[in-house]
Amino acid sequence: MVLSHQDMITLFRNSAPYINAHRGKTFVLMISGEAIESPTLPTIIHDIALLNTLGVRVVIVHGARPQIDERIALRNIKGRFHGDVRITDKTTLECVKDAAGSVRSQVEALLTMGLANSPMHGAQIRVASGNLVVAKPMGVRDGVDFENTGFVRRIDIQGINDHLNDGSIVLLSPIGYSPTGEVFNLSHEEVATRAAEALSANKLIAFSEFKGIMEKVTGDTGTELILHRNIELARFEMLIDQGNLVNEPSVINALHNSVEQGIPRAHCVSYDIDGALIKELFTRDGTGSLVMENHYEQLRPADINDVGGILSLIKPLEESGALVKRSRERLENEIDQFTVIERDGMIIACAALYAYPQDQLGEIACVATHAEYRGHSRGERVLEALCSQAIEQGLHTLFVLTTLTAHWFLEQGFVPGDISDLPQQKQELYNFTRKSKVFKLAVER
Repeated sequence: MVLSHQDMITLFRNSAPYINAHRGKTFVLMISGEAIESPTLPTIIHDIALLNTLGVRVVIVHGARPQIDERIALRNIKGRFHGDVRITDKTTLECVKDAAGSVRSQVEALLTMGLANSPMHGAQIRVASGNLVVAKPMGVRDGVDFENTGFVRRIDIQGINDHLNDGSIVLLSPIGYSPTGEVFNLSHEEVATRAAEALSANKLIAFSEFKGIMEKVTGDTGTELILHRNIELARFEMLIDQGNLVNEPSVINALHNSVEQGIPRAHCVSYDIDGALIKELFTRDGTGSLVMENHYEQLRPADINDVGGILSLIKPLEESGALVKRSRERLENEIDQFTVIERDGMIIACAALYAYPQDQLGEIACVATHAEYRGHSRGERVLEALCSQAIEQGLHTLFVLTTLTAHWFLEQGFVPGDISDLPQQKQELYNFTRKSKVFKLAVER
């Protein structure tokens, strides 16, 4: 799709808050060996170069499993595994070093491109790599000697930060070196998560063959894949335990482990979708999935025990005329439509989604945040959760009726609508005395 001149201007303007937010932050990008072989790798590298140009401190961690397998096959060596972990003997280690070195050179070459009329023209990006990962042997486990397969012992934080402070992109391979001069084959997933933790990175971004975190759901119409756009860690762990996530285990583990270790946000984006990284980081809706931890607050579906807390929360807004008054009885009957944020047993934000499946429409209603907790994107978090629910329910458009909060909904991407955009039954109930304005938002699966 070719954007019009005005669309390009609007897109660029709307990306400005994200450019400002990401400048000076540290992002660890995990790129598997499968992603390295994707035809989209050059554009992924171009987008990573753009992050560097915009002031993001970038660390790339690449994998090399398929490249290692290829070299083992060419040498007629029988690959050995135990529990999905490669046993790296001396002959296999040569294949590992060959594959990792080849991939590293490939990425460095793409980051060095500077052809005219290309995205890299004039970039002059420096790439730093080397003995920045200290390793230790995995040893003998279950009676199996893993030889030169190892674990990360330590990340050279000072060395990596020196390169990042100089404006370089740091490139880490799935290889580590020991103080005794040995070379070890490492999991790129472990290198990425340990690097993110050691550097106190702001984000870990894992590239997957899928659009984002995908759950296999079986229903009356068969089996389908559901994209989870925003997931808190507790919910993510529940999905992992259920065993219905279809993403690569390395991606799932990296997302989980990084957030569990304190990384604020972990993203999953597709390596097969052109521009997925840029859209995820610089647009409101993104394109992949976000996993985050919240130690003090929990975003969850409301239950009957939340009725009192919601009534206390919305009472001031009802008195001001911002919200239509709801009785306790009505709220009890509609509690399943509500999503809340709870903090230390107190409901501090809420919103409801009322579905009109026959029209593929959904109404966002009763959006409220406690006065003492405004200004920290809690309303946005609840709205994102409702958007995800709408997508799961097969709704295409959300609408809202509001009298006092029009600007907030405009800031969230809603556009002005009309009474005719409402479901017929909602049109018939429209209060012309209240004169609420209609706003709508398209949601995409």
